[in-house]
Amino acid sequence: MAEPYFGGAQAGGTAPSDCTAFLQWALPRLGLRWAGYRKVRGQVCKRLRRRLSALGLADLVAYREHLDRDAAEWRILEGLCRVTISRFYRNRGVFDHLRAEILPALCGYLRQDGASRLRCLSLGCCGGEEPYTLALLWRLDLARRCPDMTADILATDSDPASLARAARGCYGAGSLKDLPPEWKAAGFEAEHDLYCLRPEIRRNVRFLEQDLRAALPAGPFDLVLCRNLAFTYFDEAGQRQTAERLARLMPPGGILMLGKHERLPAGTPGFEAVSAHRAIYRRGGDIAE
Repeated sequence: MAEPYFGGAQAGGTAPSDCTAFLQWALPRLGLRWAGYRKVRGQVCKRLRRRLSALGLADLVAYREHLDRDAAEWRILEGLCRVTISRFYRNRGVFDHLRAEILPALCGYLRQDGASRLRCLSLGCCGGEEPYTLALLWRLDLARRCPDMTADILATDSDPASLARAARGCYGAGSLKDLPPEWKAAGFEAEHDLYCLRPEIRRNVRFLEQDLRAALPAGPFDLVLCRNLAFTYFDEAGQRQTAERLARLMPPGGILMLGKHERLPAGTPGFEAVSAHRAIYRRGGDIAE
C-alpha cells in the first residue's frame, strides 16, 4: 500500500488533508488547544501516519470520514495526541529554585504544623523522569537539610508503555543531560548504553496508571507538579476545571509547580503566584521564604 498522504489539496474542498489542518480541526473537539501542539505536532503527525497505515486509509480526509462513522476512534485519536517528551531536571532554573528556596520553606512550614512527611504528586509523569528528579533532589540534597522529614512521591500517567519505562528506571544519556554531574554519578549505575537509577532513589516513588482528565489520586498533597500538560494542551475550560480540582487536592500552603512557560488561567481562585516567571504557585496560606 502507498504511504498515507498528508499534504496537498483537499478532496472536494470539504475536509483537511494535511496534518496541521487536521489537528486544527480535531483538537478543539477533544478539548485541546492547537497552540499547545504547534511545536510538538511532528510527534503526533508521525503517530497519525502509522494509524492511517494500520487502518488502510490513504489520507486524513479518509480518516476524518472514519471518525464520522466510528465514534470509538475518537478515543484512539485522543491517545495519539498525548505528548511524551520529558527528561531529568527539565527547565533547570525552575528546579534550582525549587531546591534552593521553595522546598526548604515548604518543609519548614509543614514542620510547624507537626507534619513529618512531604507528600508529592507528579501528574503526567511520562517515563518517570520528573518524579525521579524529585527523588534525586530529596535524597542527594534536601534529606540532610530536613532530617526529620521523609518524602513520599506518587506519579501518574495514562500511558501504560510510559509507566513500564518508568518502572524499569533505565534511561539513555540524553535524558540525563540537564542533571548536575554529581547527581548522575551518585544516583545512577551504568548498564551497557543506559543509566539505571539506584534502588535507594527509586524506593520512595510509586506509579499509578490514571488519566488526569478522568480522575485524580486521593490527596492531600503538599507539592503537586503538573508541568507541560494541562496548562499547555487543554482548552481554557479544561484548564480552569483542572486548576479547581488541584486546589481541592492541596492543603493551604501547598505548592503547585507548572511548566516554565505555563500560567494558571487569569482569575483562578485558590492560588497565588510565588514565582510568576517560574510558574510556581501557593495554595492559600503563607510560607515564609
